[in-house]
Amino acid sequence: MTGRHPGWGFWKLHHRLRKNGLIINHKRTLRIYRALALHLPRRLKKRVPARVKQPLAVPTTANVCWSLDFTSDVLTDGRRFRTLNVLDDYNRQLLGVEIDFSLPASRVVQVLTRLVECHGRPTQLRTDNGPEFISTRLTEWCEAQGIVLHWIQPGKPTQNAYIERFNGSFRRELLDAHLFRSLAHVRQLVDEWMLDYNTQRPHQALNFMTPLEFKQAA
Repeated sequence: MTGRHPGWGFWKLHHRLRKNGLIINHKRTLRIYRALALHLPRRLKKRVPARVKQPLAVPTTANVCWSLDFTSDVLTDGRRFRTLNVLDDYNRQLLGVEIDFSLPASRVVQVLTRLVECHGRPTQLRTDNGPEFISTRLTEWCEAQGIVLHWIQPGKPTQNAYIERFNGSFRRELLDAHLFRSLAHVRQLVDEWMLDYNTQRPHQALNFMTPLEFKQAA
């Protein structure tokens, strides 16, 4: 498991072991963790100028706000592909990942239409200021659906912190961990990772429940 998730810390590994059916208390897990020298190196905090904090609102139910963002990588033949990631901020559920060489605004609308049919309509979409997100096509679709389209301030990725944090895990555990032969190969691995992420992966922000467990508990 540590080979598959080298960036996971002690508590996440402990809760994942318990979800896999291993009856073990945290003290024994910690002894094994230390014996195998699995602890992560401490990150030194950088000194930054003081600034006014703007806490991100925490939704109290599903479909209050979905966050959208793109990531990209390359196939083994050098061709670059993109992924459109859609996350429900409430329970960190990964609603969908669209993969292709090009993902214009019309494709974004198609993806969102499909996700609305499957999960219901969100109150708000949160995005950055990419051309696909500020397009007339997406704006008009949101107006027709009664969805508020909220753009974060340029240069303020922390205002879209949920999807930014997700993108870090997505890149570290999937994109950077594999060599992709084709789009079909990417889609296969993403589907497998997405299932694990939503149904097996414990999230510290969700009291170490999975996204679907948290949603069902509510």
